[in-house]
Amino acid sequence: MKTAKAVSRRRLRVCLAIVIGVFGVFGARLFQIQGLDASAYAAMSVAAGTAKSTVPAPRGAILDRNGEELASSVDGLTLTADPQMTAANAPQIARILRQKLGDRIDYFDMIDKLRTPNSRFVYLVRDLPAWTAKKALAAIAKAELTGVFSEKETLRTYPGGRLAANLLGYVNGAGKGVAGVEAKYDKALTGVDGSSTYEVSPTGQRIPMADSAVTEMVPGDDVTTTIDRDLQWYADQRLADAVRQSSSDWGLAITMDTRTCQIVQMSQAPTFNPDDRTGMQDSNTVSRGVQNVYEPGSVMKTVTMAALADQGKIASDTPIVVPSGMQVDGFPIGDYWQHGTLRLTAAGVIAKSSNLGTIVASRQMSDMTMYNYLRKFGFGQMSGVNLPGESDGILTNGKNWTKANHATISFGQGISVTAMQMVRAVGAIANDGKMCEPSVVSGTATADGDETPIPAQASKRIVSPDAASTVTRMMEAVTAPDGTAPAAAIKGYRVAGKTGTAWRVNPKTGRYIRGQNTVSFMGFAPADNPRFLTYIVLDKPFSNAGGGSTAAPVFHDIMSMALERFGVAPTGSKSPKVAQTW
Repeated sequence: MKTAKAVSRRRLRVCLAIVIGVFGVFGARLFQIQGLDASAYAAMSVAAGTAKSTVPAPRGAILDRNGEELASSVDGLTLTADPQMTAANAPQIARILRQKLGDRIDYFDMIDKLRTPNSRFVYLVRDLPAWTAKKALAAIAKAELTGVFSEKETLRTYPGGRLAANLLGYVNGAGKGVAGVEAKYDKALTGVDGSSTYEVSPTGQRIPMADSAVTEMVPGDDVTTTIDRDLQWYADQRLADAVRQSSSDWGLAITMDTRTCQIVQMSQAPTFNPDDRTGMQDSNTVSRGVQNVYEPGSVMKTVTMAALADQGKIASDTPIVVPSGMQVDGFPIGDYWQHGTLRLTAAGVIAKSSNLGTIVASRQMSDMTMYNYLRKFGFGQMSGVNLPGESDGILTNGKNWTKANHATISFGQGISVTAMQMVRAVGAIANDGKMCEPSVVSGTATADGDETPIPAQASKRIVSPDAASTVTRMMEAVTAPDGTAPAAAIKGYRVAGKTGTAWRVNPKTGRYIRGQNTVSFMGFAPADNPRFLTYIVLDKPFSNAGGGSTAAPVFHDIMSMALERFGVAPTGSKSPKVAQTW
């Protein structure tokens, strides 16, 4: 009996000790939570009952020179779902989304998303205009269906569709610029996202009137271009018509203010639509004006003559004996028309676009002298226009030239350029012999209106004013009734210009393709007080197309629009008569 009582007391003591120990552990833990770690656990409690959402910052707008929007951001929504809430009613929800969103929805694929197993979150449709998404959400709510939600987004839109598309570029799915101005100025255009933190109920619903914290987003900066929207639209249409009518592979049209070197219009055809994402193949999205290289042909004769005039080796009336043909390093070279020996002036060589006459004149320069002038005019180096992917062109060092290189480069074969390089070079002739870097952006501005202009680069003299004036008078003869491009003449204005026709090079073999040409026309007006320069390039038009007959009419129309648009009054003077023969 004593033994049984003793055992019971020991058990009681052990149980009491265990109970006291358990209460001691709980007490110590409670002291830690409420005393030592109170702040940390309070924060964890708050975090468990809060939710955080991103407040996306809108991307800055891209504007034309007059403040018209060329690219902007609008409110959008992305639809999401909780499959555990939507699985049972997936067919009904998918049907409503299909009805409201059309081809953005694949009915059966949507059902699979709404029934995704072991998931509480899926994306249904991204990047919808806000009003479109709200219509779909309202229809789902009206049907008393649950589980579909929305997240705020900002969408990139291009109000002009194809307008200046190759200059503006576009953004990818993450909203990052990947081409053109969108890419070059991506850092400035991109804003800083904000956030919103708020209290939620155990079911995840936001608690009205509860505490919340907001970190304000910072919108991206606006970028102002030098483009004139109306002139750009007209040039886009006119160039597209010319490419279609001439059956060309592609075409370019660039207009520059010769006084400031601002590009006021830069068109390409065919092009693409960054707004609805049509025509997005590489051949359309490439910016041919700065990325494509080609042989410019006879437009280069203006540079050759400017170099000679700067050295005092020619004037517009300098007599040149033009042979009927030449053999240079075993290669036959001729003009585009058959003739015997001609007596042309330097102006006549330009007016008639004689390859042979240009070669004869260029022989007054050594290889290195001619090469150095080409470098001064900006060939073999980027133009400074500050656009992504720009090419240097191809200019072989003069130390390695053969006689054939010297001869053909003088009239624009054997050298590869970009259209922007040609605009910059001939722009120096139009600008009294001074060359500046072309620009497409004039500045940026914050959402608060703080503007940061982009300063223009200082111009530098390439040739003397007399040399520039001499070549200008030669170029005026081109647009005269007896020149190679009378179609470029504009009533009331003096127009200086030069045609170009060059054999195309097969990019695979590096050899010329007979019967396939790149034709062009470069001109500026008014010739006696230059304001605008326009360059037209058409690649691989029909076989008998020429710069004077095919590209010059496009120049005429775009230049006429530019002069009218910017209020450049006719000068009223007539081009001086320049002798073409002697």
